[in-house]
Amino acid sequence: MREIIFLLALASANSGIALRVVEPMLPQLADDFGVSVSVAAIVITAYALAYGCSQLCYGPIGDRFGKLKVVTLTLIGAAAGSFGCALAQDVTTLAAMRFVTALFASSPVMLGMAYIGDHVPIAERQPVLARFIAGTIIGQALGPVVGGVITDWFGWRGAFAVLGAVFAGVSLVLFVRTRALWPQDAGARFSGNPFATYLRVFSLSRVRHVVIPGFIETFFFFGAFSFLGAHLKLRFDLSLTLIGVILAGFGIGGVLYTLVVRRLLTRLGQRGLVIRGAAICCGCFVLMALTPVWQVTLPCAIGLGFSFYMMHNTLQVKATEMAPQARGTGLSLYSSTWALGQAAGVATMGLAVGLFDYTPSIIAFGCGYLVLGIWLRANLDKL
Repeated sequence: MREIIFLLALASANSGIALRVVEPMLPQLADDFGVSVSVAAIVITAYALAYGCSQLCYGPIGDRFGKLKVVTLTLIGAAAGSFGCALAQDVTTLAAMRFVTALFASSPVMLGMAYIGDHVPIAERQPVLARFIAGTIIGQALGPVVGGVITDWFGWRGAFAVLGAVFAGVSLVLFVRTRALWPQDAGARFSGNPFATYLRVFSLSRVRHVVIPGFIETFFFFGAFSFLGAHLKLRFDLSLTLIGVILAGFGIGGVLYTLVVRRLLTRLGQRGLVIRGAAICCGCFVLMALTPVWQVTLPCAIGLGFSFYMMHNTLQVKATEMAPQARGTGLSLYSSTWALGQAAGVATMGLAVGLFDYTPSIIAFGCGYLVLGIWLRANLDKL
């Protein structure tokens, strides 16, 4: 059991890398394709859009054909999409291949959590889920580093080729180690129309009070965060490797949060977590946008990761209980809107940067995140 969960966490970590590998290479993509950074950011939007939409499908598909089987096979598609990115000749093709990659790469996180829910008793589930999510956080932390380092040394095509090779390798290991378990993991059938189930779940007011803030949360946070690499390049002319290291501070902050979450929750409670997380996050965005020295940006990036998970973890807990009669469907809906919020945020931020430049746009999105935290603190009992 531990080995299977580790492999699923490894697959989720690689999906996290794929999610954020593009951030530090945006300036290089813009130069190579002769477009603006805002236009090049479509490759992030395409990935996030497909990542969010596809998760609506994987809950019922995993129940029908087996979660382990679906994860293993979809990672092959993610590998093919990544190799397609490495061969792209224009930004439109690259965005299309990123879309294809995300369609398949989104399965490990959602189905990994569902697999844990199926096989780990409730009394032991929380620490197991925490370790599983920590793997995803580490993967997202490594994304900018992988993107920056490999792009500096081998170009952005090399980065996507390496990503495809890792997807293929993880798929192969999963096949070898879990193939014998596929028959017993499958067999569940759809209980009616899955789309009707989603509509019934979304009609619950408690679900809407969790899902909509989840969309807004990632809209503001990742809308601003995805452009920090380009902002640092323009403002300080840093290497892509150094930008990747700075942005990886987000993951460090997230891991640090997992180490102290019990103590924070005891001292602050959920209301204290969301409002303090929002305030710290807003402050870090403002400081990164305005600082005249780049050395300040690394601790700010760590602060962004720590403060983001103060709010995000609270929303995750609410999401697991917002529809107990259809928990899997509820989690799929929440995960999907989480990713769609990121896609919409990046697209909107691209427009804002073109109209108002980086600094005021980043500050505005950070303030939007603070407003959400204030609202959540006042309405947490509705979630």
